[in-house]
Amino acid sequence: MNIHEYQAKQLLREYGVNVPNGLPALSVSEAVTSAEKLDVPVVVVKAQIHAGGRGKAGGVKIAKTPVEVASFAQELLGKTLVTHQTGPEGKVIERLLIEEASKIKKEYYLSFIVDRQTANIVMMGSEEGGVDIENVAAETPEKIFMEYIDPVTGLAAFQATRMAYAINIPEPAIRRAVTIMQKLYSAFIAKDCSQIEINPLVLTEDDKMVVLDAKINFDDSALYRHPEIAVLRDESEEDPKERKAAASGLNYVNLGGDVACMVNGAGLAMATVDMLKFYGGEPANFLDVGGDSEPEKIAKAFKIMLSGGQAKGIFVNIFGGINRCDNIAKGIVEAAHIVSKDGHSLPVPVVVRLEGSMVEEGREILRNTPIANVFTCPTMEKGAEQIVRLVAEAREKE
Repeated sequence: MNIHEYQAKQLLREYGVNVPNGLPALSVSEAVTSAEKLDVPVVVVKAQIHAGGRGKAGGVKIAKTPVEVASFAQELLGKTLVTHQTGPEGKVIERLLIEEASKIKKEYYLSFIVDRQTANIVMMGSEEGGVDIENVAAETPEKIFMEYIDPVTGLAAFQATRMAYAINIPEPAIRRAVTIMQKLYSAFIAKDCSQIEINPLVLTEDDKMVVLDAKINFDDSALYRHPEIAVLRDESEEDPKERKAAASGLNYVNLGGDVACMVNGAGLAMATVDMLKFYGGEPANFLDVGGDSEPEKIAKAFKIMLSGGQAKGIFVNIFGGINRCDNIAKGIVEAAHIVSKDGHSLPVPVVVRLEGSMVEEGREILRNTPIANVFTCPTMEKGAEQIVRLVAEAREKE
């Protein structure tokens, strides 16, 4: 689960992290009122969306008067902001953060993330803050430093100090930087975070260390322990298909392409996506139905994949273990009844590869209940190749 920048800063403030004073705003008048409450010469008007790169996309404005605050708020609210993280469709700005400006001397990058290979939390830092860290990693990886944190001992003072020196924080600010790192780690552990990213962490002209931007992600599986975090969820920032899928017990991630896939098991899902890419297709989603293959659930999965017209074809790739292939087949038949007027067709080509438990029964159901636009395939490779070809042919006819 993600939260907005202003919410992240409110949380970090509770742990004693130095963040600029700021107030959220949902309207132009509220933005002006918030600026007046701050009572500082210069304020920053910042778009609040769940994506990075807002500054480069025009989502961060510097205002010196209430008139400028009103003008920028009017400009930003309701605007669709397109950044390198939103994709071409962008995100609509529905709220702002009005924040006091900082006199910046130097910008740094700092983050905490779970490293599943070592089963540790890793702290990453760089003196190249305020820019796309992905570019730094690709072009100058030697400028990124890491400290692996033992979960038993936590972040040691010597590790934080070593990081501060590695990213060239000046001597007068070393202790302040170390304090911020330790407090960020405390927040990470206490709130079951999966990521805390500070970009930038800034050194001000008076040698103070300030968290100028903050992005926090939480482990969804731990939200039951944190009702105070769960209420911060902004569903308007989430993909509606992903919300519907979660409500139906499905694991769905939109990948932006036009070849939808439905599988059981995360490993098979990733292999299926790779296979579609291998044959030149663009996967529309990652959809894992899990171990529950009741026909009603499969029909809901089809309805989600077909909503919005994104999917031009569907690849069903099931290896039945706990799942039963006959239930998968029944679900496909039921989906045809739900999404089509005649009950015997689907609006896009569907290639089905079934293997495993009750596979012969499942194949027989599809053979004996002919549905237009449904094709069976014996292997994953041939199925992926066929659906990519069918989607390409359909695209050419448009």
